[in-house]
Amino acid sequence: MLGAAKDLPMTETPVPRAGIDRIALYQGGESRLGGRSDVLKLSSNENPFGAPESARAAWADLAGELHRYPSAGHAGLRHAIAEVHDLNPDRIICGAGSDEVISFLCQAYGGEGTEVIHTEHGFSMYRISAMASGAVPVEVPEAERQVTVDCILDGITDRTRLVFLANPANPTGTMIGASEVSRLAEALPSRVLLVLDGAYAEYVEGFDGGATLVEARENVVMTRTFSKIYGLGGLRVGWGYGPAHVIDNLNRVRGPFNLSTVQLSAATAAVRDRNWAKRCFKENAACREWLSRSLAEVGVLSDPSSANFILARFRDQEEANACDAVFREDGILVRNVRGYKLPDCLRITVGSESDCRRVVESVRRFREIQR
Repeated sequence: MLGAAKDLPMTETPVPRAGIDRIALYQGGESRLGGRSDVLKLSSNENPFGAPESARAAWADLAGELHRYPSAGHAGLRHAIAEVHDLNPDRIICGAGSDEVISFLCQAYGGEGTEVIHTEHGFSMYRISAMASGAVPVEVPEAERQVTVDCILDGITDRTRLVFLANPANPTGTMIGASEVSRLAEALPSRVLLVLDGAYAEYVEGFDGGATLVEARENVVMTRTFSKIYGLGGLRVGWGYGPAHVIDNLNRVRGPFNLSTVQLSAATAAVRDRNWAKRCFKENAACREWLSRSLAEVGVLSDPSSANFILARFRDQEEANACDAVFREDGILVRNVRGYKLPDCLRITVGSESDCRRVVESVRRFREIQR
């Protein structure tokens, strides 16, 4: 019988679930330019100062423990996050970046026959994760690169199960106020889960990322990341905070060892390093203000940003592409955001002071070429 099976003609190949072939692959920021060794990467919103020394030391200390399985429940990291942010550790879930938590949410609450709302210029992983779960992503308009609560509410149907809202937003850097977020949460049907993506929350002074709203409601979840202000993008660590019943469901779809021992240890050290976070916040705020003002002086405007990047606006797509070409000639990589329906813009990470000066000099050169 086994021999006969080998002789059967191969007429078909495995077929993925309907819709998988329509998912556009996520495109990360470029990191290399051929023939250049002095590339300044400002395309992925990374912390120019890297990870804190405390996290690096925690990573190095585990070299002899790589054969051991990590904690399946992430208790140490969850308790550290809870202590720093004054949260309940039992209502925290950890993932391989906040991307994985977003995926958990779509797996648990999306699926066939449901709809997932994201805004016009919203983070592309919302759409990807929704489609991967079988849900239909529904895009609602923004107004001048700003999330509009009424547009989100207009998009709600009987099939809506999730609403994703990044605040501050990526790639625009804009932010809506607490009263508007609360108005949205209050107006949503109780069956709809509002997901507040706080990847850039640490760059906003006094902002809790939506934790207060999570505490007050049964259908609001907050996601956060260690990739930005903590400089751990290469380790991929994120977390979410929500009602106990939601976190319980997310843990049911989470793999038991989705974070390594090294990830857990480095993130635990980083979140406890409050001086590092304060320093990076201060440096980013100063450099962001200088960069946006200096670019405006040479005719490149941007909306007020509450993140660690600015969205530089140009006259049209042709001018944006031309400036991008000059950046590349000067060894600078920024993020082209055509895929976010912003063809006349370039997203520029706020780097160190010297990085920002290099960006401005490149734009000045671009303006001289235009004359």
